Amino acid sequence: MRKYGYLFLFIIIHQLTYAQLWPNLGGQRVGTSAAQFLKIGVGPRAEAMGQAYIAIANDAEALFYNPAGISQFEKNEIFFSNVQWVVDVQLEYLGLVYHLNDINTLGLALTYLHTEEMEETTELYPYGTGNYFRFADALIGLSYSRNMTDKFSFGISVKYMHETLAELTMSSLLFDFGTYYKTGWKSVRFAAVVTNFGRDISPSGSFTYKNLDNEQVVKSDFQKFPPPILFRIGIAGELYKSENSMVSGSVQLNHPNDNVENVNFGLEYWRQEIFALRGGYISARTEEDFSTGFGLRVPLKGMEIGVDYSFSNFGRLGYVNRFALNIVF
Repeated sequence: MRKYGYLFLFIIIHQLTYAQLWPNLGGQRVGTSAAQFLKIGVGPRAEAMGQAYIAIANDAEALFYNPAGISQFEKNEIFFSNVQWVVDVQLEYLGLVYHLNDINTLGLALTYLHTEEMEETTELYPYGTGNYFRFADALIGLSYSRNMTDKFSFGISVKYMHETLAELTMSSLLFDFGTYYKTGWKSVRFAAVVTNFGRDISPSGSFTYKNLDNEQVVKSDFQKFPPPILFRIGIAGELYKSENSMVSGSVQLNHPNDNVENVNFGLEYWRQEIFALRGGYISARTEEDFSTGFGLRVPLKGMEIGVDYSFSNFGRLGYVNRFALNIVF
């Protein structure tokens, strides 16, 4: 009976969203924020579940998705992931979670996105000028989470980002705020998160180019844009649980400042806490929709080693692979 209740809840939320309980005006906001690399999900577990993860958030991936979640597990953890993004872009992520005690937890996160060298092209030299440049993004974040009660936790992340594109750079200080609440009814928990909160940013530096009249022009003033701020609320719980198996479900509502509102759905199946299968779906996206993946956890000399993989479909853009290694100690 419980499983049908959750399924009914999923269907109702999905239908209400498409009935525009929240006005679908986001199409007008597409392309209006800077630092787009901040939106690339880093966790194979979370991405395999369609990003419906903020109310799950019980491992080191919570550093990226919900800082309140890093206090929802007991052991320390090191997390490394590689994202094979579209058009040969690579992203590496390193996270560390350390528990000071049963109440207070600290986290550190490093992100690096980069491309291979690309040849510069202009209107006058469409096949290349002979000059090469690289695009790179870097971010360092510090997180703190506190269990306010046995049911409620709060987390905050302070992040410094730096972007480099040829002669131009862009930097900003950003914040994530997250909450995690165990309702006390069965295994249901609720979460709300705001990510990438900060002031408008613009590039600094200058570059020189030739216009169609073959005149040199120096460009040094640039428009400001907000970071990709995202507000999310989610609910999750176990749909089925036995001695050897567990199925968890999650639903998440997302309100970005630069796109349409959408709903994410995720499912995760664990067998003996060793092997996991996952699947997810993202609504209201032109390209990205379904995802899937798996995970493996193996005890080793007092530690636990975990390997995760996810596959995300991006339609005409192809697909994205994510790999991760977890060390729990």
